[in-house]
Amino acid sequence: MHFAHDERTLELIEQLEAFMAERIVPAEPVFHQQLGELDDRWAWSQAPVLKELQAEARERGLWNLFLPQEHADSPGLTNLQYAPLAEITGRSGHLAPAVLNCAAPDTGNMEVLSLFGTPEQKERWLQPLLRGEIRSAFAMTEPDVASSDATNIATRIERDGDEYVLNGRKWWITGAMNPNAEILIVMGKTDPSASRHRQQSMILVPRDTPGLEVVRGMEVFGYDDHEHGGHAELRFTDLRVPASNLIGEEGHGFAIAQARLGPGRIHHCMRSIGVAEAAIDLMCQRATQRVAFGRPIAQQGVVREWIAESRVRIEQLRLLVLKTAWLMDTVGNRGAHTEIQAIKIATPQTVQWILDKAIQVHGAGGLSQDFPLAAAYAGIRTLRFADGPDEVHKNSLAKAEIARHTTEA
Repeated sequence: MHFAHDERTLELIEQLEAFMAERIVPAEPVFHQQLGELDDRWAWSQAPVLKELQAEARERGLWNLFLPQEHADSPGLTNLQYAPLAEITGRSGHLAPAVLNCAAPDTGNMEVLSLFGTPEQKERWLQPLLRGEIRSAFAMTEPDVASSDATNIATRIERDGDEYVLNGRKWWITGAMNPNAEILIVMGKTDPSASRHRQQSMILVPRDTPGLEVVRGMEVFGYDDHEHGGHAELRFTDLRVPASNLIGEEGHGFAIAQARLGPGRIHHCMRSIGVAEAAIDLMCQRATQRVAFGRPIAQQGVVREWIAESRVRIEQLRLLVLKTAWLMDTVGNRGAHTEIQAIKIATPQTVQWILDKAIQVHGAGGLSQDFPLAAAYAGIRTLRFADGPDEVHKNSLAKAEIARHTTEA
């Protein structure tokens, strides 16, 4: 069993770590300052320093790293090769993924268009996304139904001649507050009479289409996440798009969603490990600097226990994520389904625990805007809902495990 990264991955790790240290991390305060100076606070992708760093990332060959297929400006990495790179970007989650054009939800949308888009759709929307010229959003979750069951989706997509007509509501649509999110991939119901997993379809909706209303921005624990384009509630009222905007065929929406969510889940997990590593680093720094009852709190047994337990948990989690990435490369997403569910369950809970201890070590400061821990905690907590809540994945995983043992018996 070989645990070392291959030579190409090691080279990219070295290049990316240098880029992070020399350019991205020092640019973080500049990025946040420029966000505050924008006329539209949601237009984060227009920050000048981001544009500057994106150009440099392309020059360094650190662009579109997430794409396993060969594309222009993409190194065509495997999931296993991308995993440590995504982890590194997680240490600067508000900036680094976007600098490398590896930020959600654009990554998943580019994968959908790459796999299922027509040549015309790829030319019109995929190419600008690959070049980082525009942003996008993925509209699936709805306020009126339990979206943990994707077959519940109620937004209607009805054929009318050469057009489709959309009516419905969506919420928690990441990135949709950004005016530069020029295209939305919308999941809706085209045939309520079909079998449960053949009722849904996906369709491309340009942002400027009449009938699309951005109702409001939404907050997570008081954070509006404007550094990522926010989360929006949307309403579609008699919205019309050409029939050619349909992605794939009618009734294929559920299958496309599953194809999209698998890589999306592991990308979240990869970046989250970087969040945990940053939290451990901050926890150790704070513990050595703060004195309570006459000695640094790093000498307190309970603090040392938290630090040790954090290291054990993150090492266990990283191995599981890397195994999942390897399986996705070797047996495909379907063959890695159990492991994808496992990391989706384990990652947010593990990283949330580490962040909680890091906050505790920081005292009241850990709750404040002076440190990134509170915002990171809010972001990680959302992952226990995003791409499916814990309970759905646990139920599915348990059913598969029971079936396997029943079959073996």
